[in-house]
Amino acid sequence: MAQVSGYPPIIILKDDVDASQGIGQIISNINACEQVVEVLHSTLGPRGMDKLIQGSDGKVTISNDGATILRVLEVVHPAARLLADIAKSQDEEVGDGTTSVVLLAGELLRQAKGFLEDGVHPRVIIYAYREAHRMISERLKQIAVDVSGQLKVLRADPERVSTEEREAARALLQRCAGTALNSKLIAQYREFFAGIAVDAVLALDDDLDLDMIGVKKVNGGSVTDSCLVAGVGFKKTFSYAGFEQQPKKIHQPKILLLNLELELKSEKENAEVRVQSAAAYQQIVDAEWNIIYEKLEKIVATGARVVLSRLAIGDLATQYFADRGVFCAGRVPDADLQRVARAVGARVQTTVHDMRVEEALGTCEWFEERQVGAERFNFFTGCKEARSATILLRGGSEQFLDETERSLHDAIMIVRRTLKYPELVAGGGAVEMELSKFLRERSRHIQGKAQLLLAAYGKALETIPRTLCENAGFDATDLLNKLRAKHATSDENLWFGANLETGEPQDCWQNYVWEPVLIRANAFASATEAACTILSIDETLKTETSDKNDAIR
Repeated sequence: MAQVSGYPPIIILKDDVDASQGIGQIISNINACEQVVEVLHSTLGPRGMDKLIQGSDGKVTISNDGATILRVLEVVHPAARLLADIAKSQDEEVGDGTTSVVLLAGELLRQAKGFLEDGVHPRVIIYAYREAHRMISERLKQIAVDVSGQLKVLRADPERVSTEEREAARALLQRCAGTALNSKLIAQYREFFAGIAVDAVLALDDDLDLDMIGVKKVNGGSVTDSCLVAGVGFKKTFSYAGFEQQPKKIHQPKILLLNLELELKSEKENAEVRVQSAAAYQQIVDAEWNIIYEKLEKIVATGARVVLSRLAIGDLATQYFADRGVFCAGRVPDADLQRVARAVGARVQTTVHDMRVEEALGTCEWFEERQVGAERFNFFTGCKEARSATILLRGGSEQFLDETERSLHDAIMIVRRTLKYPELVAGGGAVEMELSKFLRERSRHIQGKAQLLLAAYGKALETIPRTLCENAGFDATDLLNKLRAKHATSDENLWFGANLETGEPQDCWQNYVWEPVLIRANAFASATEAACTILSIDETLKTETSDKNDAIR
């Protein structure tokens, strides 16, 4: 409600609208974001703790992945939800660094809160933060190590590249994947899973399409029983009688993929048919049988030895195919069917009439059904049209398998991004300490409030190594002072970060703590934009919709 002198009040908003504005509202939003940061604070790094979250449906999630935790928590505060969004964006873009981006955004806001309370205008802080981000982005490009020369041998002709060069390039990727897995629940198996992640990505075509990597979880067995299959695999679908009589291993089969139901169904339409004789009634009964037999004959006539369908394949069709040495599987999940189609070069058919057999059918070197634990899987290997890989994860519990899958996804994303953008930096807080030193030095040459704000941005960057030390149980103040001294004394020490085994500084590059520069660049950009967005919101309006019509409007 607004009022002008001499005039009656003007009602702008409904009575039930909650309006909060001013610097107090910005600080309130920052406080909400700090609560989110507090939840994730202890999960960062190799010594980070895990969170056990029980959802409203009773499902239990155990994870230390920032994006997963915030997704399961379902943050409802509108400002704090921005942090959940940037964690999700970081996860989708590069796969790792989801906790780091939230901690950094929260620390930038915490540094800004003091300036806001002292009367600095939010726009001044926003401008300084964006200028600081521009500076560290340029510095990050300068210090990044280009490894494209070492990685190009992986895509070169094997006859022109020595085994030693290929192994060196593979070891480089494995170290990047190992750094990502170092903070996960499966950290003690990081070398094993890093090798699987690297082999899975290298098994793909040059486009590195992640859709061609399938991850299947099988309860039971040891974690080290997990393996990689160079091809497409999926769990055996529901099958009818006659399935066991079908062939379970076929060499160079022709493969037909259908989106078609091969099953007898009782009529559901409310139809009335008048017949004059028993023979006429029998013709109606036989009509559906004739239709399905016609479809089955046309399928067998194509020469296909493997038939997969997105819809059901009933007992009649199953036995029909078994009698003719054809393997069939119905109700195949759409994602698996699409992977098979791309890998074997087949096209999903919606009808069996007028098929162009040459275009419809695909092939591979081997089709085989194998037992994996208590489950049976169908595998297509030796695919020529598109290279694919399937990872079979083993483990004792569903929660452990879920977290293993999330961890492996992060490692696969890191390897993929390293191949596409082959520039690396050292982890362990080394790059943050170097950029913090760089900003502090640059801020001394700038006059006015921006000098303090640039230094505050630099101090915020130190939250990553500080949190790593705190989670490892070391004195963060002492170790940060040693790291500042190392970075200040020589430019050769730019890769010095925290050794979380001894609590002392170490050269993280020499100790193979590597990660793609894209992780850090994306984290800095996302955190800065999130902080600037929250600082720019000085009013929050909350409307309670009392009836359905208000909700629609």
